[in-house]
Amino acid sequence: MARGATIKLDVFRCRPEDERGTFRSYDVPYREHWVVLDALNWIKDYMDGTLSYRWSCRMGVCGSCGMMINGQPALSCAVFLKSYYPNSIRVEPLSYFPVDRDLMIDLEGFLAKLKSIKPWIIHEDEKPLEAGEYLQTPGELAAFKQYSMCINCMLCYAACPVVGAEEDFLGPAVIALAQRYNLDSRDQGAEERSVAIDADEGIWGCTFVGECTEVCPKQVDPAGAIQRAKVASAKNWYSKLLPWGER
Repeated sequence: MARGATIKLDVFRCRPEDERGTFRSYDVPYREHWVVLDALNWIKDYMDGTLSYRWSCRMGVCGSCGMMINGQPALSCAVFLKSYYPNSIRVEPLSYFPVDRDLMIDLEGFLAKLKSIKPWIIHEDEKPLEAGEYLQTPGELAAFKQYSMCINCMLCYAACPVVGAEEDFLGPAVIALAQRYNLDSRDQGAEERSVAIDADEGIWGCTFVGECTEVCPKQVDPAGAIQRAKVASAKNWYSKLLPWGER
């Protein structure tokens, strides 16, 4: 590699008043240890301070730096420039979301869907504080722990064709998080969440393409969570038809 080598980033630029964004090319220093986020930070620091994007931890934990990188949803803090060099890199905001500015997407729709499944522990009867903690066995923790690893990066939404076709679809991360609470031995809110989860825009909207699981950086397996939720919903519906079923 020649001293002073560079790599080109074609970055999506869009302002709130724009109906359609455009791409701008930047030649940035090439470093083998740099990730795409490092290159974006270099652009903002030394070339164009108006470039807008989100990032926080730089360690694949916060989930805020998700972008489309050469057409694939990814955390920009986890994708190395050396994976593309000497070719150029195309950087865009996550697919299927409204764009606020440049690489920043509008989160309001996602947050509303997240709230709709009540992502918190629900108890019918709270025990007094003096009664102590709600204890769990290692097996009870293991039942839902995988689904608790979601960092809300929304890569799964950008990879899901149903999200692109159906605006009201709850989406992989939201349904997986609902499963996280429904499978928690301390929770009693599954019936309340079923109003949103069992609807057409919930689990039954999923066509099981599976791309959400492929792009998940934390191996949450949202596709598997949705299929488990479908099985649980079908069993619950069928049990109510039986003479001894719940009425």
